[in-house]
Amino acid sequence: MRQLGSAAILLLLAVTVGPLRAETRSGDPQHGKLVYQRYCVSCHGRNGDGAGDAADQLTPRPRDFRQGTFKWRSTASGSLPTVEDIDRTLQKGVYGTVMPSWFVIGPRARRDVIAYIQLFSSRWGKEPPPAPLMIPAEPPRSADAVKRGAAQYVNLGCASCHGETGRGDGQSAKDLKDDWGNSISPTDFTTGHYKSGDTATDLYRVLMTGLNGTPMPSFADNLKPEETWDLVDYLLSLAPKPERHASAR
Repeated sequence: MRQLGSAAILLLLAVTVGPLRAETRSGDPQHGKLVYQRYCVSCHGRNGDGAGDAADQLTPRPRDFRQGTFKWRSTASGSLPTVEDIDRTLQKGVYGTVMPSWFVIGPRARRDVIAYIQLFSSRWGKEPPPAPLMIPAEPPRSADAVKRGAAQYVNLGCASCHGETGRGDGQSAKDLKDDWGNSISPTDFTTGHYKSGDTATDLYRVLMTGLNGTPMPSFADNLKPEETWDLVDYLLSLAPKPERHASAR
């Protein structure tokens, strides 16, 4: 058998490996429809409009997929999320809502249902999602960082929605609505749990990207990376620390 030249090998890889990678990344919307009908339709609706049979009993209301608007992303404000962003939400669920973790259905079913959800908005065929935000390594936490973060909290006007002590009870809190006219509540940072995820990285990501569909803006143009980490440290400091009980003797 003759040896293949390097050009032929590259061509063979492009033909055989390329489509496999593309299929793995995008998922199968036909199978995704079945997954959606089984797990998602009662809340998000048959047309992806967030008007399923259970929607009127839920606060906050289920996401309307038709505008391609997603809160939790690693991409710039106003942009589509990446497939990985949606998969992260499906894996983790959304704390404080009825949206559970769908980790148990496995990565293939999640990718397939994401591909089906993408059919609800024409944006997915027109504007590929941009590159995700690069998040620098988290610096060591310190009392000085918390103090600087507290100053940023004041300077950025966070208290108007989230309150002076971060309980989500600011003066503007009761009047907040999302882009669909539904009433929404600012995050209460004193709980130590957040819809975006409970890690410092999750908070950093939200501060830099904002929450599309809500009044929560991106602070990418207002904060340097080190200032963002300071604010994250302050927000994390607002949650009470778990009590340490003396070991029994």
